Amino acid sequence: MSRSSIKSKKVLLLGSGALKIGEAGEFDYSGSQAIKALKEEGCEVIVVNPNIATYQTSKGLADKVYFLPVDGYFVGKIIKKEKPDGILLSFGGQTALNCGLELWRQGIIKGSEPFHPQILGTPIEAIRKTEDRDLFVKTLKEIDLLAPRSQAVNTVANALLAAENIGYPIIIRSAYSLGGQGSAFAKNQSELKELAEIALAKAPQILIEEDLTGWKEIEYEVVRDCADNCIAVCNMENMDPMGVHTGESIVVAPSQTLTNKEYHGLREIAISLIKHLGIVGECNIQFALRSSTSNIDYRIIEVNARLSRSSALASKATGYPLAFIAAKLALGYTLPELKNSITQVTSAFFEPALDYVVVKIPRWDMDKFKNAEREIGTQMKSVGEVMAIGRNFEEALQKASRMIGIDQNGLLASYDRLKQKYTDMMPEFIGGVNASATLMNLIKTPNEHRLLAITEGLKRGLTVEEISKWSKIDKWFIYKIKNITDLMTKLSLAKNLTPALIGQVKNKGFSDKQIAVLTNRQENDIYNFRLKHNILPKVNQIDTLAAEYPAKTNYLYLTYPN
Repeated sequence: MSRSSIKSKKVLLLGSGALKIGEAGEFDYSGSQAIKALKEEGCEVIVVNPNIATYQTSKGLADKVYFLPVDGYFVGKIIKKEKPDGILLSFGGQTALNCGLELWRQGIIKGSEPFHPQILGTPIEAIRKTEDRDLFVKTLKEIDLLAPRSQAVNTVANALLAAENIGYPIIIRSAYSLGGQGSAFAKNQSELKELAEIALAKAPQILIEEDLTGWKEIEYEVVRDCADNCIAVCNMENMDPMGVHTGESIVVAPSQTLTNKEYHGLREIAISLIKHLGIVGECNIQFALRSSTSNIDYRIIEVNARLSRSSALASKATGYPLAFIAAKLALGYTLPELKNSITQVTSAFFEPALDYVVVKIPRWDMDKFKNAEREIGTQMKSVGEVMAIGRNFEEALQKASRMIGIDQNGLLASYDRLKQKYTDMMPEFIGGVNASATLMNLIKTPNEHRLLAITEGLKRGLTVEEISKWSKIDKWFIYKIKNITDLMTKLSLAKNLTPALIGQVKNKGFSDKQIAVLTNRQENDIYNFRLKHNILPKVNQIDTLAAEYPAKTNYLYLTYPN
């Protein structure tokens, strides 16, 4: 395909919208990448975004910016004035997608008037099938894929009837919503009645769904072009099981606890569904998975037919520019025609290979909200997130725990941080079934301090089996955290530092400051010891192909060799 064959020379991009919890930051990233891709192809780009605190509205990026709400009324007026050839709906999150659906229902896009723009990328029918919960379940049944037992309703009375058929407890999921807005768990009829009224006040439809709390939550980022070429760019695993919104969970890429059969089985299912839907560009598919020794016991939770929060994470985790590629595909390019921007030699029609581990940890600011409920669940409360890269899970987890900006000691500060919030935390060793009730509850109930509580529990002698049973978190993750606490103990008991010991703990992500605290030394002492014994970090390059091809882009991270 050549630039001259591109039909859409003037493109309207719906932007990220207002900055609020659960929205905007990651979509500014996606929209900005899309603008760069469009400009590279010689397109005139018009952006609609009321948020002045975004990169995509910066002077010199788009040709024209309208600082107006992303809704049907204002965007309709802009379309009539500007007469764009095409419109992009999938780079501004749920707000942009809902606006596109509204414009379609009004006949403003893909209508009969000469100024009506064409939808670029994923067609409106695919968007409708992923956003309307009833249509989505019917679509899955068409190709014999599994969804949770559920029923889409639009009244409280029907919600109560659906719950009786499915059986309590149930989960409510709102259609056309972002950040899990309107979703919640209901254990009985009275809870459901109250929650359904709230959800239906914000959304025209809700899904009453069986409760899958405790199942693993797995995500795949999938890319498809108009010629039906399709790849799974990245898969990710939530450390927290189902019941916690993926934006609230610690996420690791690639997945760590799936069997080879499970990984490839879910990948095949994801690709078959995306092809059936007719997605053009990038999308995110979320699975619930229950480990089984025979068949793959899964349920498809949802498909986001747009760039999502997870898409931004996957792009940075793999080095594969999902939004940039998706914008090119929306113009009509195919994957084999596009270059891998990291190697600048190989095709974009490939699945990245990761020889490292990426960990994402959310950041909450509950203290800013008086009487805030500290439990986390199906609705987003986090205000940001950090991403760390390492050669093993322990290293990446430790880096991320220090990056969230709360305490530079990371997991080492588990007791001090918890003591500030929970005054009944006991300082002495307590193990087994007699563990502190506060600590037990913090491990059992998803909350902003659960990682610290798990760390503290392991330091006090709780077993991996106990913690996994209480939290429903896979034992693999608990064992990895135990590796960290075991090294904390080893450092605190060490009478003398040795190069072997320091090399071991640096490989597992310990900072010089953490080592100094544990060994009762100064941070500078540890730094000088490392220099003396040549214990230095190595600069590794993210090349998307596990070092099979040389990378042209300086996308780097530091790590300590084993």
